[in-house]
Amino acid sequence: MIEPSAAPRREPAVLLGVGLIALAISAIGAKSLGTWFLEVVAALVGAVILVVTYRRFPLSPLAYRLILAHSLVLMIGGHWTYAEVPAGDWVRDALGLARNPYDRLGHFVQGFVPAIVAREILLRKTPLRPGRWLTALVICVVMAVSATWELFEWLSAVVGGSSADDFLGTQGDVWDTQWDMFMAGVGATTSLLLLSRLHDRQLTRMGVPLTEAAPV
Repeated sequence: MIEPSAAPRREPAVLLGVGLIALAISAIGAKSLGTWFLEVVAALVGAVILVVTYRRFPLSPLAYRLILAHSLVLMIGGHWTYAEVPAGDWVRDALGLARNPYDRLGHFVQGFVPAIVAREILLRKTPLRPGRWLTALVICVVMAVSATWELFEWLSAVVGGSSADDFLGTQGDVWDTQWDMFMAGVGATTSLLLLSRLHDRQLTRMGVPLTEAAPV
């Protein structure tokens, strides 16, 4: 078991505190508390899992920071709904887009962040080492997560009917599901290209072997 040093041990608690404060703020004045809950439920479940598993499986600082960033994206989308986030309206008007692009950003992040988390789990819990197989499997995991989320959205639409429109945020795009999954794949690829070396350095400092087979 990896024992985090004192400084890294404090950081997850600080990040959790920031996340809880942001969560409370995002609920205040939310357009719809039902939609807000559906948007942030992934962050809530993730926070519980991270707290429960922290002593047995503490993540790297990079993973914790990215998870908080992803949670903030979810909270902002939950507060206004993805189709009505003001910053997205500004980008739409400035670039002459046909729709608010915040939903696209959300799904890009849905690939960008889970890619690092999946990479870390695979490196620490399987014999996989950095390389092509790891990259391919990480992207497969991210696409599976994205597909599962799309199924959750579909189930919400079946159960909630028109009341789930704000949660879906399709903005009239019949290809919204395909775009969402495409953006998650782009996010995962971008994350691996930009952050793999930094991630490896942090894992090495944590004592994770990256050049020899790890125990399953």
